[in-house]
Amino acid sequence: GVYPTGMKMMASWFDEGRGLAIGVLVGALTVGSASPHLLRAVSGIGRPDAVLYGTAALAALGGVLVLAYEDGPHQPETAPFDPGAIRRIVTDRGVVLANTGYFGHMWELYAVWTWIPVYLAASFEAGGVADADRSAALLAFATIAVGGVGAWLAGSAADRWGRSVVTSASMIVSGAACLLAGVVFGASPLVVAPFVLVWGFFIVADSAQFSAAVSELADESYVGSALTLQTAVGFLITIASIQLVPVVQDAVGWRWAFAPLVVGPLVGTAAMLWLRTLPAADRLAGGRG
Repeated sequence: GVYPTGMKMMASWFDEGRGLAIGVLVGALTVGSASPHLLRAVSGIGRPDAVLYGTAALAALGGVLVLAYEDGPHQPETAPFDPGAIRRIVTDRGVVLANTGYFGHMWELYAVWTWIPVYLAASFEAGGVADADRSAALLAFATIAVGGVGAWLAGSAADRWGRSVVTSASMIVSGAACLLAGVVFGASPLVVAPFVLVWGFFIVADSAQFSAAVSELADESYVGSALTLQTAVGFLITIASIQLVPVVQDAVGWRWAFAPLVVGPLVGTAAMLWLRTLPAADRLAGGRG
C-alpha cells in the first residue's frame, strides 16, 4: 500500500527529472528488499528471529521518518474517487502499453528475488563451495541491493534518452539472464557472482520508469488511481510466477528453473517499443519517448 503512495509523493516534488527521482525511491525499496538476506547472513543461518526483529525495526524507522514529509509543489489537487477513471485508464493506449511493460517486468522480478538465494545455494553446493548457505545469502543480498544503483542510474538515463529505450534495454538484458542462469549454474563463484550482479542491476533498473511513464501519460486527476492499479495488478502477477518457479524446478532442476520467466521481458519489451511509436510517447521524459 505504501509503494504507489510513495511514488505519488515523490512525483509531487519533481517535474523535470522525475525519472531519476522515482528511480532513487525504487532504489531505496530495492536495498530494503535485500536487507533481510544480509541480516540472515550476519546473524547466523537458522536464526529467523533476528531477521524478523531487524526488518521490523527498519520498517518502524521508516514510519517515523515519513512523519516529516510534506507534499511538493507539483502535487495535483486530490479528487474524489471516480469509478469511471478505471475505464479511462484501461482504454488509454499509452497507459495500457506502459502497464503491459510493467506487468512483463513484474512477472520476472519478484520470482527472481524470491528464489535467487535458493538457486545460489544449490549452485554453490553443486560447485562444491564451502558454507554454501551463508555465501548464497551474502550474494543474494548483493544481487538484489545492486539493483538500487541500477534504478538510480536508469532513472538518470531515462530522463536523458527516453523511458522506452531504457526499459527495453533493461528487459533485454534481464530476459537473457533468465536463460543464461542455466549455463552458469554450478560454475565457479568467480563466474556466478558477476553474472548475478549484472542480472540484479538490470532486473530492477527499469522498474521506476514504468511508474514515471504512467505519471506522465495518465490524466492528472487520476494519476494516483492509475499508479495504484498498475502496482496492484503487477504484484498480483508475481503470485503466479513465484509459484511457477518451484514447479519448474521440480521438473527440470534449478539449472533451468528461471527459463519460463523470459516471457515477461519479451512481452514487456514489445509493449514499450510499440509505445515509442505512438504520439503519446511525446509526453514521456520531456518528449524523449
